[in-house]
Amino acid sequence: MHDITIIGGGIVGLATALQIQSANPRLRIVLLEKESSLAQHQTGNNSGVIHSGLYYKPGSLKATNCITGYNLLLDFCRTHEIPFDLCGKIVVATEQHELPLLENLYTRGQQNGLSNLKRLRAEELKEYEPHVAGIAGIFVPQTGIVDYARVANQYGYVFQQNGGTIKLGEKVLDIQMNAGQGVVVTQKASYPSKLIINCAGLYSDKVARMTTPRLNVKIIPFRGEYYRLKKEKEYLVKNLIYPVPDPNFPFLGVHFTRMAKGGVEAGPNAVLAFSREGYKKTKINVGELAESLAWPGFQKVAAKYWRTGMGEMYRSFSKSAFTKALQKLLPEIKENDLVEGGAGVRAQACDRQGGLVDDFLILENTGIINVCNAPSPAATSSLAIGATVSKLALARF
Repeated sequence: MHDITIIGGGIVGLATALQIQSANPRLRIVLLEKESSLAQHQTGNNSGVIHSGLYYKPGSLKATNCITGYNLLLDFCRTHEIPFDLCGKIVVATEQHELPLLENLYTRGQQNGLSNLKRLRAEELKEYEPHVAGIAGIFVPQTGIVDYARVANQYGYVFQQNGGTIKLGEKVLDIQMNAGQGVVVTQKASYPSKLIINCAGLYSDKVARMTTPRLNVKIIPFRGEYYRLKKEKEYLVKNLIYPVPDPNFPFLGVHFTRMAKGGVEAGPNAVLAFSREGYKKTKINVGELAESLAWPGFQKVAAKYWRTGMGEMYRSFSKSAFTKALQKLLPEIKENDLVEGGAGVRAQACDRQGGLVDDFLILENTGIINVCNAPSPAATSSLAIGATVSKLALARF
């Protein structure tokens, strides 16, 4: 019998395991992961950005966890000698109508405690990114880059060194609750425990429904596709270049990111994935796609954002359209400067009423805690989210 069973070996599940263990080393904790190695999905396929907390509504879980998590992450990387680079980023306005939105971002960043943000005039942008085109911008010195798969694996290593157990290749099939105790059933074994914590990412809603059938949210998978700059064109981007985000769309828009492992990524777009782990356009899971399309909330989202969504889908299939979107920021980019990169799938919770859940969502029930929405900046915030869940968990012991 374990005290706690954690489902999901991504960065949030691992950080949660680590934070509970450090708060109470006597608890027996087992973490289950369905893949044969850790950090295979959102953690291993993201763009590796250390987020500063610029975008998030002051006081929201995203804002508070991002800023706390940022400092915890950097401390962890320093302690465990994981390389990172606080290279800073610029957010660039390319059109007049974006100037008030840029100013709002600047104000929000200050409200979230970011110091040394710098407003940039058109000519000052060139000091940071010589090839960028824009009419104004903000320099955010806190933003950085890191390899999150490496961070997550180190969380797992420390957790195991301190007596925690990780079981790989254990896909959860069912959860049985009896008198407040839970048993997690995988294809290999059963794990009785006093508390279950669900950090299953792309499948967090399905795991939550095993104990909460009337769950009001569904995970809708959005694929983000990247191109990479050819080696000889990497000089066009020094660090990170972002557009001003469209307030009517819950994603950040295509941008340029220098990667911790080398190279420069351009993207991502945001298109509905036809499978929860649909990293390629050709990967279709008919059942999962039907579930997404049938969800009343998604139908409302599609009705509201169909024009933007069609544009994203068009860019997914047209390299020239994708290039055109990138040229707003870097006019020198040509279609043949880009080679196909990877893709990630973002687990975006959508409620029945058509709201794309903007904040982290943690739902508690008897014997179980469900982390049901942890998109970006969850990797940056992972140790803070872990500490938040840890507090909820320890209150039960």
